[in-house]
Amino acid sequence: MAAYCRPVLRNLFDDSPTPHIAHPPRTHRRDFYLATDGSYRADGDGGLGVVIETRDGERVARLSVPDAVPDNNVAEYRALHLGLDVLAARAPTGARVGVLIDHDDLAANVNRAMLATQGPDARPPHPFRVPGSTAHHWRGIRARVAGFGELRAARIDSGDNPAHPLANSPDQYAHVNREPDRCVLPRDDERWRAPDDDRYPPPSRANRSRSNSLAGGEPASD
Repeated sequence: MAAYCRPVLRNLFDDSPTPHIAHPPRTHRRDFYLATDGSYRADGDGGLGVVIETRDGERVARLSVPDAVPDNNVAEYRALHLGLDVLAARAPTGARVGVLIDHDDLAANVNRAMLATQGPDARPPHPFRVPGSTAHHWRGIRARVAGFGELRAARIDSGDNPAHPLANSPDQYAHVNREPDRCVLPRDDERWRAPDDDRYPPPSRANRSRSNSLAGGEPASD
């Protein structure tokens, strides 16, 4: 019998920290996962990489786009802006999205922006720290974040980011841009049926009291 292998983006997201946001119970599972990366080269030979999958691992889109940017911050913000635009065009209203990026401040800003959409005054719990050169793309990112049902950004290492080679070698990956457009739903989704099926928090936030009890130890205190 073949062994079950968890989808790449979902697995990376579940194992990665999400800056400046806690994991409330039963809200960790996403409907779509988006990985983006941007590369900056002084000679102007940079690029943008995007990978999108459903939670069962079905590919929605891949992009590897040559791009000349003034600095690395613009490259990262522009790549996420592009990825969110593509996902918004192919995901249903109310989709729950997990974002994977290797830029700490951008991940934190995205999570603050999501929390701001849930507050009465639309203010983040902590101030945004956005480079001035990225202002245009940051406005677009915030608009896209507000358009999804829920979105959370996780910070991953550059070497683990599936979008990294697409951003850094667009000349070698140009063929991915010719892949047919797809608009798909996760195969096991009926919530588009059941909003609370198996959305458990990641291991780092698991119920310690229950774990200790199962191990025969004393329950942990808060």
